[in-house]
Amino acid sequence: MAHFIYILECKDGSYYTGITWNITKRVNEHSNRLSLATKAKLPIKLVYWERLENRFLAAKREKEIKGWSRVKKQRLISSLDKSVTRVVYTESRFSRDEVRE
Repeated sequence: MAHFIYILECKDGSYYTGITWNITKRVNEHSNRLSLATKAKLPIKLVYWERLENRFLAAKREKEIKGWSRVKKQRLISSLDKSVTRVVYTESRFSRDEVRE
């Protein structure tokens, strides 16, 4: 089953990197204060995501990105097609078709 890694930009400018099989549900959970990790840092903004083949590969990629410097994460974020991110982020709900590669 495909999984996603994602990066959120928090109100304080920090980045949160996570993993999920359902990016729509997970980003909504973050936005609705259902995640302790970002609860105090709202609002959040989805700034990057990748779709990977399975949970193992996604967890490996998540660990890699979490070890990066802020500058390296910013370069990765800027490499994503911003029109896709904007569509995904500005909708009040997310659809799988909008985030599928």
